[in-house]
Amino acid sequence: MKTEGHPASKTFSADAERPFGSHYLRCGEHEIHYLEWGDFHNPAIVMWHGLARTGRDFDVLASRLSGSFRVICPDTLGRGLSQWSSEPARDYCMDAYVELATALVEGLGLRRLHWIGTSMGGAIGLRAAAGPLRERIATLVLNDIGPTLPRVALERIRDYVANPPRFDTVAGLEAWMRQAYLPFGWQSDPQWRSMAEHSLRRLPDGGLTLHYDPAIASQLSARPDDYELWAAYDSLRQPVLLLRGADSDLLTPDVAEAMTRRGPRARRVDFAGCGHAPALNVDAQIHEIERFLHAQAADGITLTSRRQTP
Repeated sequence: MKTEGHPASKTFSADAERPFGSHYLRCGEHEIHYLEWGDFHNPAIVMWHGLARTGRDFDVLASRLSGSFRVICPDTLGRGLSQWSSEPARDYCMDAYVELATALVEGLGLRRLHWIGTSMGGAIGLRAAAGPLRERIATLVLNDIGPTLPRVALERIRDYVANPPRFDTVAGLEAWMRQAYLPFGWQSDPQWRSMAEHSLRRLPDGGLTLHYDPAIASQLSARPDDYELWAAYDSLRQPVLLLRGADSDLLTPDVAEAMTRRGPRARRVDFAGCGHAPALNVDAQIHEIERFLHAQAADGITLTSRRQTP
């Protein structure tokens, strides 16, 4: 295990090395929004966000990697600019998310790809890599997520996601986010402002709330086994990088340690100064991901990417 800090003096801004584009793709019954960074001839990376977040959480990391990779950052169904489900009990669950991920990969014509997933996004990648995308996902970066989760942490997340707060001003929403997402670790003032702006939606009365369907929280009650993934994890043969916030209550130290001994025997790095989940926006965190991806290329894992017009 390696523990890294993340000094504020070494960060990357979100001004892209390569510009990004905003796109929409029909995946099954739903329209899904995604951002695409970099040259589509480059090897592909899919970056998938956490439960109540959006693909904009990866702006800094995507910008940094866009010089060498084609980076795709979707908004999950019910989040951000993607469509909301008319049947939440059916669509807001792990099986449906894996189907969504598979449809996105198929629709974009990705034959092989890297996967970087934070929290829920990591669980989706894990399930997909053990199932329908086994032959396509070449490597996995799991950001503060394991094959089992503490019940108390899931209940905490369910309770706040199911009851999104209301705000009168963007400044008020940003102040709330700085406290609610303090475990993400250090972020600059512009990064906090950008996170707030990309996390809000207007209510009919003109107020503000968070940019997701509150019904997404039902998964944590109705599907209690969605995050029990040891069998899937143990079946993986892809190289896995496991990132953990040193103060995380979602990925406990004993589970993280077990992940280094079981299945693909993940390489583990803990980051000091953050909990659930590292924002992947500072030098120490980004370098670990770059090192992992370049190491896989040196070991002979090469990817090609082609673009298929949706």
